[in-house]
Amino acid sequence: MSNSIIEVSNLSVEYTRNGKKIRAVAGVDIQLAPGEILGLVGESGCGKSTLGKTIVGILKGAEGEVLFNGKSVEKIGRGRRDPHFLNLQMIFQDPYGSLNPRRKIGEQIADGPMIAGVSKSDALKKAQSLLERVGLPANAVDRFPHQFSGGQRQRIAIARALAISPTAIIADEPISALDTSSQAAVANLLVNLVEEFNMGMIFISHDLSIVRRISDRVAVMYLGKIVETGKTEDIWNSPSHPYTKALIAAIPHADGQSFVPLDLPGDVPNPAFPPSGCRFHPRCPVAQSQCSSVEPLKVSLKDGREVSCVLQEAGTMPKAITF
Repeated sequence: MSNSIIEVSNLSVEYTRNGKKIRAVAGVDIQLAPGEILGLVGESGCGKSTLGKTIVGILKGAEGEVLFNGKSVEKIGRGRRDPHFLNLQMIFQDPYGSLNPRRKIGEQIADGPMIAGVSKSDALKKAQSLLERVGLPANAVDRFPHQFSGGQRQRIAIARALAISPTAIIADEPISALDTSSQAAVANLLVNLVEEFNMGMIFISHDLSIVRRISDRVAVMYLGKIVETGKTEDIWNSPSHPYTKALIAAIPHADGQSFVPLDLPGDVPNPAFPPSGCRFHPRCPVAQSQCSSVEPLKVSLKDGREVSCVLQEAGTMPKAITF
């Protein structure tokens, strides 16, 4: 993707737990273009949040590279960050935890512009404007986080991320902690802001119904690896990887009947001891003998999708899969 604002190449991220080294992200490649929403989906613990935090520099990669507008992203240190990366922002899952309860909302939103050299008075005016843009009154600048609902606090977090006029936002489960009505409102707000400011956004979520509604493309993650990427409707209409098929089959329908639970055999493997070959093979209903020993290569399909599956590579994927 030649006009990408974010390029992730062969990225791996490791951490140590109880003396065991865990590779939470293993050789990931993704790109994000201006004005695009990329949905990043997968079960809890698959590495989605770790990937997002590494892209913005909160965590450090063990291998590979993250480029933001052509410049390598380094881990955020104690000193002032390179101004080049001020336009790369993140929205966290817990809006209350990401806001300082002892500081007024306006001051927190104004921090970014002030770091960029804007005067305090102008930064506070911008904070008022942004609060109105996300659907809150301008006088919210003088109030504290505890005086707002969860949905309102998430809007505040979005306003704070917008204060630097970002070109890319990583939104890590930004609506999962909200009630249903707030989820829809905040999701629609994010879509409108991406279009208005021509930003790129990586929308991390386990809620595939929301991802389908707002994303242009989708990347499906399993146990630290991306197993399928492509245009949203292509993936929904004809999923290629067995794991993607299972996720989509488990989405509840309006009638509450036409779906199957995500009840794959076995448990998600321990990431400290990932399976050999394809990481999904112990739970895959169509796995064959080679799946346990052969690392799947990335296969490009005719519609532009990419899928990592030994069976797709060999052309032996069954047309119908029963879960």
